[in-house]
Order: sequence, then C-alpha cells, then structure tokens
Amino acid sequence: MWSEAPRIIRVVIADDQELVRSGFAMILEAQPDFSVVAEAGDGLAAVAAVREHQPDVLLLDIRMPRMDGIEAVRIVCADTATRVVMLTTFDQDDYVYDALLAGASGFLLKDIRRDDLVQAVRVVAAGEALLSPVVTRRLIDDMVRRQSRPAPASADLEVLTARELEALVLLGRGLSNAEIAAELVVSEHTVKTHVSNVLSKLHLRDRVQAAIIAYERGLIVPGSSS
Repeated sequence: MWSEAPRIIRVVIADDQELVRSGFAMILEAQPDFSVVAEAGDGLAAVAAVREHQPDVLLLDIRMPRMDGIEAVRIVCADTATRVVMLTTFDQDDYVYDALLAGASGFLLKDIRRDDLVQAVRVVAAGEALLSPVVTRRLIDDMVRRQSRPAPASADLEVLTARELEALVLLGRGLSNAEIAAELVVSEHTVKTHVSNVLSKLHLRDRVQAAIIAYERGLIVPGSSS
C-alpha cells in the first residue's frame, strides 16, 4: 500500500554568521520534511532569496549588514506569503515588538535546542504564530499604549459567528488552540476551523493581527487578562 509522501517545508536561512547558517541548515536538513533551499548573509540577499525561491519559512537574523532584519521582514511579509521566524542573541522587548509588528510569525533565540528549532519551524509553516501567551499580551499591551500602528485590516466583526467571536477574544488573550479548546469545551480541530474562519473573514495574516483587532475593538482591555 502506497503511503503519502510528507509535505516538504522549504526554508531560507538568513544570518551574517556562516557557522549559524550552516548549523541551522544541518539540523533542518536532517529531518525528512525539510529542505533548505537557500542561505543569505545579509538582509538584501535574504529578500532576494525569498523572492526567488518562495519558501514556506524564512529564518531571519535581526541584526545584519546592508539591511537589518526588521526592514527585511517588512518587505517579505508585504510582498510574499513566506512566514518569518526572527533569530537573535538578544532577548529584549523592543526586538520582539518590532519584529512581530513588522509581520514576523515567531521569535527565537539562537541558542535554541535542536528539537525546539525543528518544532518551531513546523509550527510556523503550519500557519500558527510562535508566541507564548505572555509575549502576546505584552506585545499588544505595548502596541496599544504607544498607538504606533493602525489596525492591520478593516474588520467588520459582524461577519463573525458568536463562536468565532469567542475564539477571537481568546486569541487576543494569547491562548493556544489547545487552551481555546478547553475554554470553549470543543475539539482542537473545531478550534482550528474557528481560527481559520476568523482570519479569513477579517482578512488577517495571522494570530498576532487577530489579537491586535481584539484589543483595538475593545474586546479586551489593555493590561487585563480577560
């Protein structure tokens, strides 16, 4: 009996340190469902590689020559469907906020464990945001306080069903699919359907933008946990 071949996740790795690029490439290439299609040593080369290869995921260093990672992720997320995971040695709030508000789907430190790196890329390739509830709440609270970014889309919440609206609120609180399922007493499959409908109906790229909408429309009060 024929078995279905695994979906291959195409990845571009962009970092100005060759050892970092080669190390990450070696880890990912060891997995049967990954293909590293290009490497880049600066931001301009990263953008060019994404445009040429159209990968599923870009692993992108924040600090690089010629064009930094924040500007590169803005271009990639505006012009392509590639999802971006930011890499850095710095665990500072400003980098997290700037990267995610620029459109990144995740944020990882370079000393991440091998298995966690593999899982992180798979999560982002599957369309999820690689964010903990704490990071999500801090990100959105900070964004709302600064009022430095307009709404990511013109969203008419009336297009959502009551269940989808509940899912949007829980997304705004930074809950994972499993946690939303527990809150709503439904299966994770049902939650995935609700989340997909929310993003589609509101014309949003990912869960971060959904969380922003939840805050901007007053469904959640900045600084609160509910």
